[in-house]
Parts: sequence; C-alpha cells; structure tokens
Amino acid sequence: MERLAVALLALALLTAPLAAEAQQAVQVWRIGFLGPPQSTDLVRAFRHALRELGYVEGQNIVIEYRSTGGSLAELHSAELLSASASELVRSRVDVLVTSITQAALAAKGATTTIPIVMVNVGDPVESGLVASLARPGGNITGLSRLTPELVGKNLELLKEVVPQAVRVGVLSNPTNPLHSPMVRKVKQAAEALGLQPRIVGVRIPSELEAKFSLAARESVDVLLVLADGMFFLNRTQIADLARRHHLPAMFQNSEHIEAGGLMSYAPSTLDNYRRAAVYIDKILKGAKPADLPVEQPTKFELVINLKTAKALGLTIPPSVLARADELIQ
Repeated sequence: MERLAVALLALALLTAPLAAEAQQAVQVWRIGFLGPPQSTDLVRAFRHALRELGYVEGQNIVIEYRSTGGSLAELHSAELLSASASELVRSRVDVLVTSITQAALAAKGATTTIPIVMVNVGDPVESGLVASLARPGGNITGLSRLTPELVGKNLELLKEVVPQAVRVGVLSNPTNPLHSPMVRKVKQAAEALGLQPRIVGVRIPSELEAKFSLAARESVDVLLVLADGMFFLNRTQIADLARRHHLPAMFQNSEHIEAGGLMSYAPSTLDNYRRAAVYIDKILKGAKPADLPVEQPTKFELVINLKTAKALGLTIPPSVLARADELIQ
C-alpha cells in the first residue's frame, strides 16, 4: 500500500505541470479598439456581439480601448488619432478595430501588417483605405456606412414630406474629403427629382448661424445635412437653426433626430458595430482581411420627430409614417 501511495503521488506530481500547461494553453487574443468611449451603446453592442461568438473579456480576449475623443478638436486631430493608433500597434494587438474614417486612416498609417476592421467609414474606396469593396487588398476590411443610393433616398423622402419643395439646401463640410463626391451624387439625384440643389458649405461651427440665414434668404425649401463629425457634435444647434428658419431637414444620423431634427434615413450604426464582431471572429480564425469583402449597409432606419414636424407646421403623410422605424413624440 505504501508503494502504491508513493506511485500515485509521483504520478500526481508528474501530471500537475501538464494540467497547469493545459489551463494556460487557452489563447487570449488582444483587440485594439479606436472608437467611441466605452460607455456608449455602440461599444456595448460590439462587446455583446463578441460574447455571442464566444469571446469574453478577461477570459479569451483583452480589449485595449482608445477613444476617438469627445470634442471636435479631438475628433479631427490627425495627430491625436495617429498617436492612439501607434500606441495600440506597440501594445502588439492581434487586430485593430476603428470607427470613423479619420481613425481608420490613422490605423492604416500605423501598421501594414496588423489586420484592421473598420466599422463606420463613409466611403473606404474614395478615402484610399481599400482597393475595392469586393477585393480590399492589404490589411483592412470591415463595414462601409454609405451606399450610392442613400442620398437619393434621403431626397425622395424629403420630397414626399414636402411635395411643393423646389430648392434643396445641402449642408456640407468642404474640409471633409467625402463630401465632394457625395455632393456630386446629391446633384444627380436632385435633378432626377426636379429639385434645385443649393450647396451650403460650413467649415467651422461659428459659420452655422450665418449660413442658415443665407439659405433662408435664397428661399431654400428643405435641407439635407450630410453626415459629418462637426455636424454631429453640433447637432442640437443645427436642429434648432433648422426649426428657427422653418427648414424641414433630413439627416444621415438618427442622433440628430433625438436632438430635435425632423427626420433621418440612415444605416443602423448599432448594426455595424455588431457586424464588426463577425469580421474579428473570421480574422482570429485565420481569414485574411484582403480576402474579406467590405460590407455595405443592408439595414436602414427611418426616424421621425413628430414634435419637430408639428413645430414646422408639417403633416407627415401616412405613407411615410407607416415606413418609420421610430417615431419620437
């Protein structure tokens, strides 16, 4: 019996290190995240989607967070974004997740080898992030926010709500590299609908008041606000100005409607953040970004602020109300 006990003890001592090694063999992936603050619904949706795919923080993944910033200066600071992207690269992450176009460009400048998943980029081809949507090439793939049909649908809805509209103001930011090609698409779509576009360029927030007054003097009937970081951060002021100048406005982010804008027709940002987890899963399982086509949005949401409609003296047609995903009272 003593010999048996000694043998069992020896066996236990020999197998203990093997058991410890087996426990340590669980792969822990490092994900770099350059996007909105952790407290936002977008990040919570992203983390939840990862958990559904079996990735749990503290168990088999570690996420290194760097915020794209909460102020306009931070959002558009190439230096700050580049510094954050470089920090994540130095921390030896296995994959980088980026939100807006500027963040994706910063990540591209920081590494040509670490896979990058972009989540909320306007036009990745026009921005030079990928060679094409079908064959991205390089180390970047992910989700685009815009489709060629988006501005046309924006204008169609505006025309349906305000059928007598003739002149459409287009609020754009000349410093945004994506707005030039988008303005061209707006002009084409407006012509097809019998609308006359009036481009209202705003480079800095202090120009908003004057440019809205100019649009009113030019008898603009409705307004299309293009997606832009500056406009997003100043969404409450823009909504207030549109109401003050009696301009029914269409936006490309639903957050503008929560701030008092009339309506938005746009891709679901939450859905994009959930879908980003699928890309990460494929890459961590061996897929190469160059071989993963960039997805264009398939889920769009129509959000209408009925309180703003009432303030503008508008009656939203039943045909439009029936298609709304959300009505804000």
